[in-house]
Amino acid sequence: MTTPTTFWRLAGMSYTQYVTRAASAMRAGLKEPAKSKAMQQEKFAYNQSVWEAGEQGKKALIETLSKAGK
Repeated sequence: MTTPTTFWRLAGMSYTQYVTRAASAMRAGLKEPAKSKAMQQEKFAYNQSVWEAGEQGKKALIETLSKAGK
């Protein structure tokens, strides 16, 4: 007997990647005005800073996933 697994794992995605793609597909399928309201929820931003020797460094605004973690 084989071990059961989820379809997103079989597709080579993490759960977070699956949820993000599913949410984006759902938002894209909506009609106006619900679509533009839902698309606003897809945007995000956060501040990133590096801590060295117990001191917080300069904050950098991160607005896209391509900048995250760099």
